[in-house]
Amino acid sequence: MKVEFAPLNIPLARRLQTAAVLQWVFSFLMLAQVCVGIFVLLIIYNYWFLYIPYLTWFYFDCRTPEQGGRRSHWIRSWTVWRYFKDYFPIHLIKTSDLDPSHNYIFGFHPHGVLVAGAFGNFCTNYSDFKKLFPGFTAYLHVLSIWFWCPFFREYLMSCGPVSVSKKSVSHLLSKEGGGNISVIVLGGAEESLDAHPGSFTLFIRQRKGFVKMALTHGAYLVPVFSFGENELFKQVNNPEGSWLRAVQEKLQKIMGFALPLFHARGIFQYNFGLMPYRKPIHTVVGCPIPVHQTENPTPEQIEELHQTYMKELQKLFDEHKGKYGIPEDKTLIFK
Repeated sequence: MKVEFAPLNIPLARRLQTAAVLQWVFSFLMLAQVCVGIFVLLIIYNYWFLYIPYLTWFYFDCRTPEQGGRRSHWIRSWTVWRYFKDYFPIHLIKTSDLDPSHNYIFGFHPHGVLVAGAFGNFCTNYSDFKKLFPGFTAYLHVLSIWFWCPFFREYLMSCGPVSVSKKSVSHLLSKEGGGNISVIVLGGAEESLDAHPGSFTLFIRQRKGFVKMALTHGAYLVPVFSFGENELFKQVNNPEGSWLRAVQEKLQKIMGFALPLFHARGIFQYNFGLMPYRKPIHTVVGCPIPVHQTENPTPEQIEELHQTYMKELQKLFDEHKGKYGIPEDKTLIFK
């Protein structure tokens, strides 16, 4: 295989975009482990004056990820995130106005490999979110395990993510006066194993907890589809029934997160590496589905709203797929 190297005369802006995405990929894949390793070393070498105060802080702060987190406007405004957004680039598209007197659940699809669209649109100040949805604050929900990693949790929260636990979602949707948006990647880790280019498989049929939360709090549901999310990486072929898929699913059940064997391009060449391809991401926010608050929803009410949500998600995909180069015969596959 002939390696295709990047030309030397690439503009500085594109090099900075590559550097921005490189640090993001490193943060996503390795920073938590590095932070845990540093903390372990502090204990091994008995730097008690560092780890004792931190453990004390951790004890009193451990509930923060379930109580709206602790975002930092300064960190969300780092110039690195502008270069990150422009690398792909990432776009946010609104199809309907939202009433800021309500709280909402954005169901984000698909998960993709590293959820770049969700991060770029809802965890930085360089997306068009504030311009398109004035009066709202969006909270991206991520796996709770990340908030148990010392040091890493502070960095993660500073960008805006919060825990995906029921307590966390309930806390945000209980806000009086509205204005909160819970962004939940509904397919979760399991869906990332099907994040192949050209794939539109969504794990949604058994995901009904978000519907119950919406009914309990009277939060409106909004389907969101991120076109291009699955085009950023390629995966080692792992069809259902293969030994690789069996191992991945087993590990996912044990650890709570999946391990897709993905690859794309490198930093200085285009043939192999862990850098995502420069593929545009268009995150389209659909129309809200009104929800009447029901403190103790019945299974029938949950199922009815769940069916309505899937129909609206399919409708959103069908109405916009042609704009982003998806063939007319392609459709969503619900699992």
